[in-house]
Amino acid sequence: MEWLSDEQQLIWRNYLAMVSRLHTAMHRQLQQDCELSLSDYDVLVALSERGPMRINELGELIGWEQSRLSHQLRRMRGRGLVGREGDGDDRRGATVALTDAGLAALRTAAPGHVDLVRTMVFDGLTPAAQREFGAAVETVLSRLRAAGSTD
Repeated sequence: MEWLSDEQQLIWRNYLAMVSRLHTAMHRQLQQDCELSLSDYDVLVALSERGPMRINELGELIGWEQSRLSHQLRRMRGRGLVGREGDGDDRRGATVALTDAGLAALRTAAPGHVDLVRTMVFDGLTPAAQREFGAAVETVLSRLRAAGSTD
């Protein structure tokens, strides 16, 4: 087995630290501003962009396994953020949609979330570095999709 080079190891460790700290910062901001979790926000954004969706399609879009999504949606339904229509437990026929409360929560959360992401990620990069970063992310995502990974 060939190990990562010293440079690759440093980049990899820094990437993991960045993702962990960014997730923590986003979660903290959402909790403070509107008592949403980052998972709540992910679901709300997907539904606001695409409209009502079948549950399995939502899972594919956000890259979650069905069990995780089912638990998340149950919690969000209990808080009135999303509604579910369709055939009982049959995920193929059931759809999920934003409620008025979910849309209001998203509208409350979005400005602070956008400000955090812009400040922490994009303001520190030149336009050329942003393009390079975007290209690197897309390359990795494409390789993951080709390998069949959705997590």
